[in-house]
Amino acid sequence: MNPPPTLPRQAPSPDGGGGHPPVEDRRHVVKRRWLTAIIIVLLIGVPAGYLFVSAQQSRESGRDKAAKVGATHVRPGWPSRVQRSIYEVPIPDKAWRVGYLETNNWHTSRLYVQFAVTPEELDAFLASYGVGRDDLTRGVSISRRDTDAAGWSWDQRNAWYGTTHDQADPRPTQDITVDLSDPDKPKVYVVSTATP
Repeated sequence: MNPPPTLPRQAPSPDGGGGHPPVEDRRHVVKRRWLTAIIIVLLIGVPAGYLFVSAQQSRESGRDKAAKVGATHVRPGWPSRVQRSIYEVPIPDKAWRVGYLETNNWHTSRLYVQFAVTPEELDAFLASYGVGRDDLTRGVSISRRDTDAAGWSWDQRNAWYGTTHDQADPRPTQDITVDLSDPDKPKVYVVSTATP
């Protein structure tokens, strides 16, 4: 009777151990996996967060611009320093009831401004255009078209005085109307028109 065949022994594993990897190696693998996961989250999450914040800011900015562009009448607020400089409308620093509207098209750009001032501030404002109260003529110097665009109305009972400050292109021309019904609190209305 022949003895039973003997099976060849299995070769040892290449790392030299036939059992589980050492605890130290398992910790290293876990750390590497965590590090990889964190890097993936940062690579995906940070740009996604940035895009979300950027989209929100863009949306808010778009709403603000749309509100400004969609305005059809003078609204409360100060025009920016840049606008005042471009249109050459030096609103006195202590003016109140300030409002404005800017309109633009291919041919002309206009800044509509209104404000109330003291008599001294009115004189200084007019002097910046090289005129004084004596140079104002009775009546409104602002056209019907600009009146409608600004949403202004001219009560016939008020004391309206106006002038036009003409300048050669590309500098703007200002139509100025002043309400002197209350001499202590004159109100000023300006339409500054620029042609590019």
